[in-house]
Amino acid sequence: MIRIDQIWLAVKPMDMRAGTETALARVVQVFGAAQPHHAYLFANRRATPVKVLVHDGIGVWLAARRLNQGRGYSVSS
Repeated sequence: MIRIDQIWLAVKPMDMRAGTETALARVVQVFGAAQPHHAYLFANRRATPVKVLVHDGIGVWLAARRLNQGRGYSVSS
């Protein structure tokens, strides 16, 4: 299990084609560094897909999820 102490929501939309390096560069640009046990949540302009960058204390993880359109925060199966 990955421990997450804080979650940060990006206020600027991000291109969802971006990979781990681009997401990490955005975190470093805004915060100076990715902090251990923090998660950084990114969405595009429509907020249908989201990506989460997590620093687990050793390295970073990037996960992506597409949300259902028009259903608020329901997660697609």
